[in-house]
Amino acid sequence: MNQERSIDLNCDLGEAATPEQLDVEARIMAYVTSVNIACGVHAGDAAVMRSTVQLARQHDLAIGAHPGLPDRDSGGRREQPLSRSFVQDLILAQVGELMAISQAEGLRLSHVKPHGALYNMSARDPALADAIAEAVAHIDPRLILVGLAGSELLAAGQARGLAVAAEGFADRAYQADGRLVPRGQEGALIHDESTVVSRAHSLIHDDTIAAIDGSLLHLHIDTLCIHADTPGAVRLAHALRTMFDDGGISAVRIDHAS
Repeated sequence: MNQERSIDLNCDLGEAATPEQLDVEARIMAYVTSVNIACGVHAGDAAVMRSTVQLARQHDLAIGAHPGLPDRDSGGRREQPLSRSFVQDLILAQVGELMAISQAEGLRLSHVKPHGALYNMSARDPALADAIAEAVAHIDPRLILVGLAGSELLAAGQARGLAVAAEGFADRAYQADGRLVPRGQEGALIHDESTVVSRAHSLIHDDTIAAIDGSLLHLHIDTLCIHADTPGAVRLAHALRTMFDDGGISAVRIDHAS
């Protein structure tokens, strides 16, 4: 279709554990338009949440909650059996804490994006997706629910009356069914600059991206994610914004995207 587009560029933050990682998170904010902040369970703590919110405010970024599973050993990336009440308590507690911190800083939370295993499981499990969507709607029905393009989470959010944002990834590989290749599998992470930029361009302009088996996926996205823990993340974020500028793509906050 190759027409001008407006799209959000988001990054998962508040997960840094070293000074070097903190520096990457701070530098990447110059290129993204929205951030998803870890809520102290899979990573981070209240102090990190507050400092990340403050830095995001300096860059005028949309601030979202990034709730995950209570499993710091795996960084919230290990799947586990989950009851509906447990998931809803997780969402309510984590989003509520970041919302309180944001409000204390004079900012409104704009969106919620589950992290890691919670994100991937809710992409394919309608019951889990609905549990998350119901909890988010209970906290604030104005919150945007972010999920994998074509996922059950987006369908659940729409059914609960929430605005949703379909997310795509340029630095992650896709399976033929549209799900992400698990991080532990070879080829799951993509950090070659030209490849990341090419895949992002295809997603944004043509609604397509190649799966790991070579098949072509058709995915319309509202927001593109770049991970702060991808090797060369700041360089990749800069390259993506350059591609946006050169290609007539407007980078807009997730709460301003249409």
